[in-house]
Amino acid sequence: MVRSTSLQRGEAARVVLDVLAYFDETTEEFVRRRHRELQSGGAVNTEIFERIAAELPHRAVAPPELSLRQLRRIVYG
Repeated sequence: MVRSTSLQRGEAARVVLDVLAYFDETTEEFVRRRHRELQSGGAVNTEIFERIAAELPHRAVAPPELSLRQLRRIVYG
């Protein structure tokens, strides 16, 4: 990456680690992270869970379809 971009060695290493972490993220971790992100952006739970449900099938490895109730249980237990 350093040779093919303007990134410095440390920056390139961080990008690689971020990409690896993204693809290593479990469905539960993704749901919790997206809930926090959307909530901090001012979205309400109704919108948040519908949006997460719409995003899940587009992940690199799509999980089985989860109901809105199952998504809420992941976040709130």
